[in-house]
Amino acid sequence: MPIPEDVTGEEIDKDVRQELQSLPKTLADDVARNLVMVARLIDEDPEGAYAYSKIALRLASRVAAVREAAGFAAYANQKYSEALAEFRAARRMTGSVELWPVMADCERGLGRPEKALDMAGAPEVNKLDKAGQVEMRLVAAGARRDMDQLDAAIVTLQSPELASNSVQPWTARLRYAYADALLAAGREGEAREWFAKAVEADRDGSTDASDRLAELDGVEFVDALTEDESAATGAEAEAEAEEQDADEADDRTGDDREGRDED
Repeated sequence: MPIPEDVTGEEIDKDVRQELQSLPKTLADDVARNLVMVARLIDEDPEGAYAYSKIALRLASRVAAVREAAGFAAYANQKYSEALAEFRAARRMTGSVELWPVMADCERGLGRPEKALDMAGAPEVNKLDKAGQVEMRLVAAGARRDMDQLDAAIVTLQSPELASNSVQPWTARLRYAYADALLAAGREGEAREWFAKAVEADRDGSTDASDRLAELDGVEFVDALTEDESAATGAEAEAEAEEQDADEADDRTGDDREGRDED
C-alpha cells in the first residue's frame, strides 16, 4: 500500500524505534512507516489502519510493538479473536501487563463477559498503573451490563477516582460510564448530574456527554444545512407567490382595459 512521502518513520515513539533497531535499517524504516500509518488512520479509517498493520506484521512479526499495533488495528475493526491473539503474543514478548484491560475487553467482544470479570479479579490488575486500573474497572462494569447486572455495574464504577474532583485523562470516560449505567437503571436524575460532570471533565470531546445531557434536558438540535435548505425553500415559495400575485394583477389590469375599450 502507498505511504505518503512526508511519512519518514521518525514519527513513531522512541521506545518503538528502539525495538526496531534489532532489524536491518531499511527493513526497520519500512516497518516504522507502516506503523505510523496505523497510528494515523486507526480512528478515522480503521480498515486502512488494519491493512497497514498486516504489512508491518508480515515484515516484523517478532517485534512486540508490531504485534501490539496489529492487535489494536484488529480491535478497532471488531476482529476480537485476532486482536486477542496479537495482544497475547505482545504480552509474551514483553512480560508487561499493560494490555490486560483491552484483552479483557476482547473477551467481552467475543461474548465472554464472565471471562472478562475473571480477568478483572486477577493478580495482574494489581500491577497496572492507575490509568490501567480505571480502564479495567470500566471493562468490568461493561461486562456486568452485558450480563444485565445493572446495579452491579453501578457499584463497580463507584470508586475514589469517580468521587475525586481532580480531572485526569480517564475522568470524563469514567463519569460518562457511570451516568450511562444510572440512566440504564432508570435513575434519570442522577444520570443527568453525572453527564453534566462528564461534560466538565471532557476537555477534548472524547465523549458525547454534552449531547446526552442536552437530550435529557429536551433540547433538540437542528442541522444547519437543513435549516438553510428550509430557509431557501421558504424564500423560493415566497418569491413564487409574489410572482403569481403580480401575474394576477396584470391580468386584472388587462381585463379592465378591455372593458373600457368596449365602452
